[in-house]
Amino acid sequence: MIKKLIRGIITLCGGLLGYGVSFLFRRLIIVTNLGDVLVLSENQKTIFSIICAVITAIIFFTIAPSIGRHGQKVAKDIESDLQKVPSADIVPGTFGLIVGLFLAYLISQLYMTIKLPFVATVLSVLTYLLLGYIGVFIATRRGKDILAIFTASRRNPAAVKGKGKGGEATPKILDTSVIIDGRIADIMKTGFIEGNIVIPEFVLVELRHIADSSDNLKRNRGRRGLDILNRVQTDYGIDIYNTDGDKSIEEIPEVDVKLLKLAQTLGGKVITNDYNLNKVAVIKGVEVLNINELANMLKPVVLPGEEMELFLVKEGKESNQAVAYLDDGTMIVIEEGKRYIGQNISVVVTSVLQTAAGRMIFGKPKKGK
Repeated sequence: MIKKLIRGIITLCGGLLGYGVSFLFRRLIIVTNLGDVLVLSENQKTIFSIICAVITAIIFFTIAPSIGRHGQKVAKDIESDLQKVPSADIVPGTFGLIVGLFLAYLISQLYMTIKLPFVATVLSVLTYLLLGYIGVFIATRRGKDILAIFTASRRNPAAVKGKGKGGEATPKILDTSVIIDGRIADIMKTGFIEGNIVIPEFVLVELRHIADSSDNLKRNRGRRGLDILNRVQTDYGIDIYNTDGDKSIEEIPEVDVKLLKLAQTLGGKVITNDYNLNKVAVIKGVEVLNINELANMLKPVVLPGEEMELFLVKEGKESNQAVAYLDDGTMIVIEEGKRYIGQNISVVVTSVLQTAAGRMIFGKPKKGK
C-alpha cells in the first residue's frame, strides 16, 4: 500500500513537472520571437500543457520503482552520516547553515536585476546551496578555532599576534605515548606551548583499549594516561577532536599514521616521545616536538675537567667501574671508582658522550682520594 502511494505521489510530481515545462516552452517561444510564426490558441495551449503533463507522468510512473530504491539508499546514507555527526556539532552546524542561507538571500537579490529568464532563479539556487554548505562546513570544522581566537583576543589581545609564520601558532597534536608519560601536563602549565592543543578521538580510543588490557603493566599505563587526559581537559578545557567526518583519516587502521595524516590536514605539529614515530614523521614531512629531546636539552651542561661531589651507587659494567647519578637522573660512569661504592667522593669529569638515548658522562676520582 505504501509503495503504491509513493508511486502515485511520484507520478503526480512528474505530471506537475511536465505541466510546468509546458509553460517554459511557451515562454521560450515568446522570448525567441517564434510566437509570430507559431500561433496557438488558448485551447491549443491547454491541450499542449496536458499532453506534456501526461507524458512526464507516464515516464515518472515507469521509473518510480527505481526512484524509490535509490531514494531509500540515499535516505539510509544520510541517516548513517547523521549518526556519525557529534552532538556538539549540530548546534554550530545549524547556526552556520542559517548564516549561509541569510548571506545567500542577500546575494540573490542582486540576481533579480538580470533580465534573462530563469537565469536569476538558477543562480539563486546555486548560491543557496553553495553558501549553505560553506556555512555548515566552517561552523563544524573551524568553529572551535574561530571561537578560540575571539576568546584569546578578549583575554589578551597580544596573544593572537606574532605566533608562527602566518601570525598564528600551529596546532599541537598529542599522541598516546606523550599523554601516558604525563610530563606534557607540567609543560603546558608553564605556558611554553602555544596554539590549540588537539587530542584526537582515536587517541582516546587507544587509551581505553590499553586501560582495558589484561596485562597489568599496560592496564596501569592506560589508566595513568586517562587520568592525565582528564587533568589536561579539566585544567585547560580541551575538547576531544572528532575525525569521523574525515574519511581519509577514518579509513587508516594504524593510529600513528592517522596522527601524521591529521597533522598534515591541520598543518600542525605532533608532540610525542615515541622515537619510531619521530622518524616516520620526518619522512612524511611532519614537524615533531619530542618530549625526550626537550628533557635532554634541558639537562645541566657538564664540561670535561669539571669537579663535582657524587655518591657512588653501584658497580659499572666494566672492571673497576662505579656508577653515580645526577639529580636529573643522568648516569655518570666513574673509572677506578669501584672501591668507593657507597661513599661520597669528589669526581673530575673526563668526557661527555651524547647519544640518542641521552648523555653519558665519564669521570674519575679526584687525585688525592
